[in-house]
Amino acid sequence: MIPDFKTPLVLFLIPLLLVLFWYEHRHQEGTSFKFSSLSLMRQLATTWRVRWSFLPWVLRALVLVLLLVALAGPRKLLAESKLASEGIDIVLALDVSGSMSAEDYQINGHRISRLDIIKSTVENFIKQRKDDRLGLIVFGSQAYTVCPLTSDHEWLLENLRQVRIGLIEDATAIGSGIATSLLRLKNSKVKTKIIVLLTDGVNNSGKIQPLDAAKMAQSLGIKVYTIGAGTTGVVPFPVTDEFGNKHYEEAQFDLDEDTLKKIAAMTGAEYFRAADTESLRNIYAQIDKLEKTKIEEKGYKQYEPLFWYYVAAALGLLALEIILTNTVFLKIP
Repeated sequence: MIPDFKTPLVLFLIPLLLVLFWYEHRHQEGTSFKFSSLSLMRQLATTWRVRWSFLPWVLRALVLVLLLVALAGPRKLLAESKLASEGIDIVLALDVSGSMSAEDYQINGHRISRLDIIKSTVENFIKQRKDDRLGLIVFGSQAYTVCPLTSDHEWLLENLRQVRIGLIEDATAIGSGIATSLLRLKNSKVKTKIIVLLTDGVNNSGKIQPLDAAKMAQSLGIKVYTIGAGTTGVVPFPVTDEFGNKHYEEAQFDLDEDTLKKIAAMTGAEYFRAADTESLRNIYAQIDKLEKTKIEEKGYKQYEPLFWYYVAAALGLLALEIILTNTVFLKIP
């Protein structure tokens, strides 16, 4: 197995070193004895010591090569982790206008406001998206970022729990909700980006029309899933009197389903109607299944350093070269 190198550029010094070493060897001074004629020397038989006299030089060159290889940091890959995850960027846009106080949802026979059941459902949705970055936008008369895109879901959930009606002036700016969500996603590097927008009303505020915002999302390749919340017709709406007592009045709120359907269709997403608690939970479960993107990320690599083997080999050859130079290949000055 060919080893990997931590700093492979060091290996390019080896050819240069060999050329310089060869040049120095060729120009080094020869024997110290001088003869007036070589005719007698040619009659002498060539011994094996003469034939192998280059061996110490070769050993010294190999020592230098091995030390350079060791310096390049040879290593063997022991393990490489690959993390397969399903991750996309999602912005949750929630309507917090006054109509979200209507208590037309029920849990175990008890009335619960639209906002409270939606917060509970969104919380479960967030917990299912462990590999995603999520952000939270709320909108009433204007839109605000409650939490930017983050992988810290505990922090996101803490911000979600603090969302309540009355934080923003009462109105419904659907276009502004989409536009603010797009601002959170525009710098995202991931392939898949979506907005999940929930509202129970009609756009009646903000400077950006919902369909204009949908066109912006379409141009950016961002899907906008829309959810129409609440039942149709007259719904119980809680009112607190001057003595702090809670009672209910009948109220009716309009829902612009046509616009929500167009927004979803323009961006390649879907529109859902959440008329009761179970359908609301199923909608977020459907979106959870629809939006999955496989991402394979390389994790850590674990190496075993091999430079000691090359250093040991270099020291062994150096010792052999010194022994041979001072014994069988010993030169008399």
